[in-house]
Amino acid sequence: MATTPGKSDGAARLIDTIQDAENHSLEAVRKFLDTVDGAFPDLSQDNDGPRRKIIDSAFKMTEQLVGTSNDLARTVLDLTETAMKDSEDKTATAKK
Repeated sequence: MATTPGKSDGAARLIDTIQDAENHSLEAVRKFLDTVDGAFPDLSQDNDGPRRKIIDSAFKMTEQLVGTSNDLARTVLDLTETAMKDSEDKTATAKK
């Protein structure tokens, strides 16, 4: 099936939006880590201390947020593709 410019533009915008959201999430984690570094001393041997727990929690939260964003994007793309296919099928049937 050939892709029209409108279809690919919409998908490209959605992908760009998702990538921007991921980049903003990563930047937020970097800033958060800078704050943690300023508030808690770096104790390299302290693998289970509060600093490590806070950092690990921030990364888990970011992974969940980005994963949810990606799942939403996939769902939107799937629904859009299905709706467009249904519309094309109806148009083809109507022309017969």
